[in-house]
Amino acid sequence: MNIAEGKASMSASQDHEVRPGRRTVVAAVGAVSVAAVLTACGNQKESRGSDAVEPVSSDESDSGGPALAKTADIPEGGGKIFADQGIVVTQPKAGEFKAFSSKCTHQGCSVSSVSDGTINCPCHGSKFDVATGSVAEGPATQPLPARPIAVEGDSITLAS
Repeated sequence: MNIAEGKASMSASQDHEVRPGRRTVVAAVGAVSVAAVLTACGNQKESRGSDAVEPVSSDESDSGGPALAKTADIPEGGGKIFADQGIVVTQPKAGEFKAFSSKCTHQGCSVSSVSDGTINCPCHGSKFDVATGSVAEGPATQPLPARPIAVEGDSITLAS
């Protein structure tokens, strides 16, 4: 090897660009994605305050909670879904009102209907009892969590 070849060889190796490997790039992209998801799925209490619920209307009851509906709006043996509040209110028998989360415990889909004594999820067919929120038909294995409401006269409100 002569001097000219040595210089060319040295400058070629010095000019060699260092690039990250495919695994490094994939791992970095994965880490960034996980960080973005965790940030987006942060605790709702942090972003909205303590268990804040958006009211359907500005009507306030004596219980201090926003008015959801009139008792006449909730059919006996059925119910009504309040998607903005994430709640479903049912009337299993005359004058008895219950409320549950409208988020299915199977995979978090929103329930879409109340009929034939059950609260129904459209995603995978889970059904929940209107009186107890318990699973009437799977694949869900956990009941819908109960939510506090107050019934005063003919008004149903979210309880504080």
